[in-house]
Amino acid sequence: MNIIETSGLTKTFGTNGVAVHALRGIDLAVARGEFLALIGPSGSGKSTLMAILGCLDSPTSGTYRLDGEFVEHLTGAELARIRNEKIGFVFQQYNLLPKASVRRNVELPMLYAGVGKKERRARALALLEKVGIPEKASVLPAALSGGQRQRVAIARALANRPSVLLADEPTGALDSHTGHEILELFQELHRQGNTVLIVTHDLSIAGLAERQVELHDGLIRRAEAA
Repeated sequence: MNIIETSGLTKTFGTNGVAVHALRGIDLAVARGEFLALIGPSGSGKSTLMAILGCLDSPTSGTYRLDGEFVEHLTGAELARIRNEKIGFVFQQYNLLPKASVRRNVELPMLYAGVGKKERRARALALLEKVGIPEKASVLPAALSGGQRQRVAIARALANRPSVLLADEPTGALDSHTGHEILELFQELHRQGNTVLIVTHDLSIAGLAERQVELHDGLIRRAEAA
C-alpha cells in the first residue's frame, strides 16, 4: 500500500505579475516502509515538493493523498493536525528550542498531541535511547555537537509515531563522518519499518536509499531503484 500518492501536482508562484512554475505535474507514489531519496539541482522543485508532501504548503492543482487521506484542500487547522499526527520532520538546522532540555524538545510534539506527562517522558527517554544519546536527556542543545543535535531532531520527529519521516538535507550542516553516522541511523529506522524520504544534493547519500526520484524544472526526470 502507498503511504504517499500525488497526481498532476503543480505549484505556481506569482511575483510582480510573473508566474513561476515550481512544479509542473508531479505523479509520485511512495510505498509504506520505503526509503526514497529526492534529488535534483537547485531550483528543480525539490523543496517545493517536500513542503507540499509535509503539508506545509498546498498545491496549485492536482491531488495529494497521505496515508489514504486527500489533503490538498484541507483547512489550516486540519493540515496542522496532519503534520502533528502523520509527519515527522528533520531539518538541516535542527530547529531545537535552545532553552528547553533535550527531553523537553523531544516531548514537544507529544504535548501538542495531548499525550499525558508520564507517557511523554517515557516515550522521549525511549526515543533518546533509540537514537543513541540517552545520557543527554537533561542537557540543553547548546551542550551538544551537531550530530547529537540532529539525533535529538530525529527523536523529536518520531515522537508521535508518524506515518512518514521527511528529512530536508539532514546532513548538510554536518562533517562527513558525523553525516555518515546520521545516515546509518536513517537506514536503521528504515529497517525498523519507517517510511523515510530524504531531500539531498549528495548522490552518495541518495545511493543509500532504495529508490531515487530526480526532479528537473518541476518535473520528474527519473525514478528508479538506487
